[in-house]
Amino acid sequence: MWVEFKRVRGLTAANMWKDLYEGEGLPTRILPDKIEHWGDEFVEYRICVPRAREHVAEEIERKV
Repeated sequence: MWVEFKRVRGLTAANMWKDLYEGEGLPTRILPDKIEHWGDEFVEYRICVPRAREHVAEEIERKV
């Protein structure tokens, strides 16, 4: 199961976080706030990680 870990504004920012987490081996999904806005650069995106791995995402952020 996936849980929302972070929200960011813009697809570029969401992809940067996704690349950071996945570079450390953490599976990540990004979803727009509203599905009809997928691919829109200027909407808010949710960054989701597996439920049991939230602590890994927190540790990755501490390194940054």
